[in-house]
Amino acid sequence: MQQLGNDILYPQPKGAEHGKRLLYPQRLRRLPPQFSWIDQRLVREQHIDRLSHGAAALYLFLCTVADKNGLSYYSDRSLARRLQMPAMQLDSAEPSWWRPI
Repeated sequence: MQQLGNDILYPQPKGAEHGKRLLYPQRLRRLPPQFSWIDQRLVREQHIDRLSHGAAALYLFLCTVADKNGLSYYSDRSLARRLQMPAMQLDSAEPSWWRPI
């Protein structure tokens, strides 16, 4: 923890050692219990570059509705309806690495 000004009251988060610091600690985002993060490896490891629009929409939806274990309980029929895509398009939107072989 740095000992300068408000830094004593507001410890800098991990990563601050790289020149990042909170400008307005009172505006720090507070996450609601139902919040979920999208795994950054999707971009860093360029998986997103290989996804169709339908696959990206499906991934976003499933990440959004997943429980703490990463599971969702939507049927294919419900997913197709919610994403406004025909069931056949939903099948083709799933990359082969999403489901066990």
